[in-house]
Amino acid sequence: MDLKGVLHLQGWILLFLGASMLTPLPFSFAFGDADAPALLISSGVTSLTGFFMFRTTRLDRDLRVREGFAIVTFGWILCSLFGALPLWISNSVPSFTDAFFETVSGFTTTGATILTDIEALPHGILFWRSLTHWLGGMGIILLSLAILPFLGVGGMQLFKAEVPGPTADKLTPRITQTAKILWGVYVSLSVAETILLMLGGMSLFDALCHTFATMATGGFSTRNASIAAYPSAYIQWVLTFFMLLAGANFALHYRFIFHGWRSYRRDREFLVYLGIIGVSSLAIYWSNLDYYLQRGEAAIRDAVFQVVSIQTTTGFVTADYEQWSTVSQLILFLLMFVGGSAGSTGGGIKVVRIYLLGKFVLAELTRLLHPHAIIPVRMRQQTIARDVVTNVLGFFVLYVVVFAIGTLLVAGLGYDIATSFGAVAATLGNVGPGLGDVGAVDNYAHFPKSGKWLLSVLMLLGRLELYTVLILLLPAYWRR
Repeated sequence: MDLKGVLHLQGWILLFLGASMLTPLPFSFAFGDADAPALLISSGVTSLTGFFMFRTTRLDRDLRVREGFAIVTFGWILCSLFGALPLWISNSVPSFTDAFFETVSGFTTTGATILTDIEALPHGILFWRSLTHWLGGMGIILLSLAILPFLGVGGMQLFKAEVPGPTADKLTPRITQTAKILWGVYVSLSVAETILLMLGGMSLFDALCHTFATMATGGFSTRNASIAAYPSAYIQWVLTFFMLLAGANFALHYRFIFHGWRSYRRDREFLVYLGIIGVSSLAIYWSNLDYYLQRGEAAIRDAVFQVVSIQTTTGFVTADYEQWSTVSQLILFLLMFVGGSAGSTGGGIKVVRIYLLGKFVLAELTRLLHPHAIIPVRMRQQTIARDVVTNVLGFFVLYVVVFAIGTLLVAGLGYDIATSFGAVAATLGNVGPGLGDVGAVDNYAHFPKSGKWLLSVLMLLGRLELYTVLILLLPAYWRR
């Protein structure tokens, strides 16, 4: 492996991260908070470290897949370590472990929090906390490729390792152009949502923070009660709409500009994605008629909002769903595993993998009836290669194994089965709120340090889709 080349690009990432830490300063000064020194110190430390790494190393050759995995994984770890500095230095959290947990949760767009009084934090720190969502949403590595094309390296390796889903949807031959397209869509939707939220009565600060969390499917809010603090039907429907967009393939949004609605109608994964949301919302609404009593539109809104929030792995809440029916809680728990679409900012297994697994099972059942028949797995009018199907099957099995091991480890810390299931499903799937002691109105502050580091690893594994991180543990990876 070209370690010097890996460190060289890590330096660029830290330089960008250090500059990003300055963006909350206007809000610190505007609200008269005392967090500006912490932001400045953190930015300085991060930038100087990045500059040292960049100047003392160099990239001697083009990247290979081996270096791509290392840059993505170590880049995420470094961003979380240095990104935790503002929270730690400002004393916004009690320990570095808590600061790291909160920052990993931000960059991985999980939204799990250890904060018990969010509204007590200074505005600059709150803005930085939300900004980590937005940067991590499409991928800070992909962002670097979009705005730093003069790096002159082969970016496709990074793109394959970073973009969610079983395959990377390459829109143009040049990866830097692809990155610019995806980030252009990302920024445009973010601007539109910010404006609409402000029209609904949110301040610029709250609108920006909630937009960052929505478009990244993150879930950090500036309020202790999350979106329940905004009883406005308008605001909640706006957030629902943009969560829905953020959980879909961003390449579809780009193609919509040129091909209109048929881009969505012809995409089988998007139709399945909408179908799951529709059926789940209807089932939860129907099973909670006694709970909702005579709430009318508000009942429908709560059901749809919570389904979209959980399936897209955003994690916003408007109601305590643990007070809903058992069927509702089970549906939401299963949706934590499904997640968003490939090419979205959502986590989870991804709709396309669930769809391909279903097609594969049907093909195998049909083959039992017709042993000599050739029954390919098809999607988007194309036959899916056998190695892709094998990759999907392997990912699914690995996901279940990691979930099982994580649940056993959390249970070993003394937590009940509901909390253990909920915490692991919510962190591995990058959802945020789970079940039991980490439900809709709870947080992760009660976990011991060992538990917080364990859940931080699960968040990282989920965000980088297991293979990218676990491949670094293979001895063969480090051999020449």
